[in-house]
Amino acid sequence: MNDFPHSSASIRALDERTCRLICPIAAAMVGVCLTGIGLLHVATAMRRQGTIADDLLSLDALLFLVAMLASYFALRVQAHTRLHWLEGIADRTFIAAMLLLTLACFVITYAISH
Repeated sequence: MNDFPHSSASIRALDERTCRLICPIAAAMVGVCLTGIGLLHVATAMRRQGTIADDLLSLDALLFLVAMLASYFALRVQAHTRLHWLEGIADRTFIAAMLLLTLACFVITYAISH
């Protein structure tokens, strides 16, 4: 017997749970990126040496914003097909933003250590 029912209601509930997780986390990550940009500007002003990290964090904030908006609208829309489409956008942009944030962390670490 399968422990995971494949009914439409269970798939919809799973999608809504995913969107309910992505929306607040992505919104918080926009704030993290903006804080990082501010701290980088202070650090680079003191060292008089710029990095590409603040540009990466700016792009990252936009990706997190797209993920947050897609998950928010996926929760607001009633059409089942659109829910899956928006949820897919939220998933992909959230993962891309997390990968970019990791890259930005490496750039920041390298810039601070040298």
